[in-house]
Amino acid sequence: MPLLVALASFLLGSLVAGVLYSRARGVDIRDRDLPGGSGTYRQHGLAAALGVTAFDVAKGSAAVLLARALTPDHTWVATLGVVLGHCYPVFFRFRGGGGIAPLMGALLVTGPLTLFGMLAFGLAVMPLYKKTLQGRLGLNAVPFATALAVPVGLLLAARFGGLPDLLAGGAAMAVRAVHLLAFPERRPA
Repeated sequence: MPLLVALASFLLGSLVAGVLYSRARGVDIRDRDLPGGSGTYRQHGLAAALGVTAFDVAKGSAAVLLARALTPDHTWVATLGVVLGHCYPVFFRFRGGGGIAPLMGALLVTGPLTLFGMLAFGLAVMPLYKKTLQGRLGLNAVPFATALAVPVGLLLAARFGGLPDLLAGGAAMAVRAVHLLAFPERRPA
């Protein structure tokens, strides 16, 4: 049963909302940006970004709810599958997003206090980072805040739930981050 959950979650994760939305508009967002909420915001505006993010969060939640129904002790398998599917979507030549939104959706089910604590911490860090370090480091605020929020999330997850899911989804996101750093996707000039 865990293998079935992993496969279903991977396929669900492979439905990357940013790619679907941009293609419906006659372009492919991946030619200019990553297909998550941030990239969609930069390329298509706030309303599109909110819709893309909501869809990607919902698929993370749906994968974990499926796992809970079929194999309750293996929600982390669903989290791993849905985040990997989002990062490496089978339907879109394995070029997807960073995995933040589907991981948030999974944690919304398995560790809501962990998720909200991480979000609060990340949102508090972003303005400070933008004012102090962003100019020197040149890294967007969301990945920077995420990198700092993960250790906080691990502490919260150990106490309030969602630790296996956070570890599984975080591992998939780390693989994607290293992949993007080592082999930046070519974008038109």
